[in-house]
Amino acid sequence: GLIFYDTKVTVMNRVLNATVQRTADHAAPEITLDPLEIVGGEIRSSENSYFCQAARQLACVPSSQLCVKLASGGDPTYAFNIRFTGEEVHGTSGSFRHFLWQVCKELQSSSLSLLLLCPSSAVNKNKGKYILTPSPITYAEEQLFHFFGQLLGIAIRADVPLPLDLLPSFWKTLVGEPLDPDVDLQEADILTYNYIKKFENINDETELEALCAEIASQHLATESPDCPNKPCCKFTYLTMTGEEVELCPRGRHIPVAWENKDVYAAAIQSLRMRELQTPECMTAVRAGLGSIIPLQLLTTLTPLEMELRTCGLPYINLEFLKAHTMYQVGLMETDQHIEFFWSALELFTQEELCKFIKFACNQERIPFTCPCKDGGPDTAHVPPYPMKIAPPDGAAGW
Repeated sequence: GLIFYDTKVTVMNRVLNATVQRTADHAAPEITLDPLEIVGGEIRSSENSYFCQAARQLACVPSSQLCVKLASGGDPTYAFNIRFTGEEVHGTSGSFRHFLWQVCKELQSSSLSLLLLCPSSAVNKNKGKYILTPSPITYAEEQLFHFFGQLLGIAIRADVPLPLDLLPSFWKTLVGEPLDPDVDLQEADILTYNYIKKFENINDETELEALCAEIASQHLATESPDCPNKPCCKFTYLTMTGEEVELCPRGRHIPVAWENKDVYAAAIQSLRMRELQTPECMTAVRAGLGSIIPLQLLTTLTPLEMELRTCGLPYINLEFLKAHTMYQVGLMETDQHIEFFWSALELFTQEELCKFIKFACNQERIPFTCPCKDGGPDTAHVPPYPMKIAPPDGAAGW
């Protein structure tokens, strides 16, 4: 936290350019995607998703082939080229950006099960934010998490921000920062957080009984074996994926009593913290990321800086866009139609601005820093900057 973000980025870029493994005389790997597999927006099975199609084809490509120099000016060097079956696409830029955008949509949908909507979003807190799905993983899923990590690294080298909305706990675990049981649990699962607090703040057995009765009315408790009519909770709880698990050996047979209520609350908290850290999944993600960029770089970045470098800002800053716009011969910023253009964009909502950016350069988010600072020579820009506005093709007129 003592080093300026710009300074870190400069060092990071230098290291990334020093660790390039695919030079200009090597052809880029190429993958072929079949858009018909996802026609109509409905993916019939996860194997047909762009994500799985790409993961299968890149599994046999050595990761060194994906380590390219950083994007700077003109058309960047991409980790791989994409060909869409039955489509004529000129250049590699549009299809690569479209691929990353489509993959992020798939990851944040029900078609793939790698990411899970955080439980808090059910009660309108952190709505639309995701975490890694916390469940034991198969070898095939481990490979997909590995590829997900590679995609994060590929996006960093290409400087194409990914439209991913992940909770801060993901970025904390990725850069190796410990999670905070209060802050991170509250962000991810506010209902469980409040449930734990209720047990921690009980003052006597009568309150415990009343709480168990309240939980019983929500079908989370059973009757006490000693007093058949008295409701009680057992040492079990639901995981984030909705499966009931025992919090300790023979937990189904141990009722929560005044003596062990704190142990019960602590056991639920540690279950949730384990789920948020998802060690198996995160190890695979870090391994994938480490095959594209040196993991030592993560030690300098805070979780927020890592998120900004990988995903950019989820909103568009028009002043920044203006500063990185070029007008071709014959046009000036003071021309009436150019002024109309910016006035129109100023009336756009953030959602509409993202759609405009997607229309202009096939990605929803744009990098929020650019080495040229404010407008220097063209080559110092980070693609897709600068935005170029050209004169009309047709004859003069309205």
